[in-house]
Amino acid sequence: MTDKYKPKPDDRSDNVDKLQNMVQDTIQNIEDAHDTMQHSTGEEKEKLKDKNKRREEAIEGMRQEIKDEANK
Repeated sequence: MTDKYKPKPDDRSDNVDKLQNMVQDTIQNIEDAHDTMQHSTGEEKEKLKDKNKRREEAIEGMRQEIKDEANK
């Protein structure tokens, strides 16, 4: 393998910070969706509720990953 195709080193030293930022961004998206729901119709509101449910599940996964990273 030549230097031209050398893969980048796997630096995960800031993984927890990145995950925490992702959690905060996702929480903000949930809050924004709640605001949007107040002005939405039935079908649109249901789509936003479903999306927020998936976001909450993603947050749980990210929080678990943060715990795993902190224990390394």
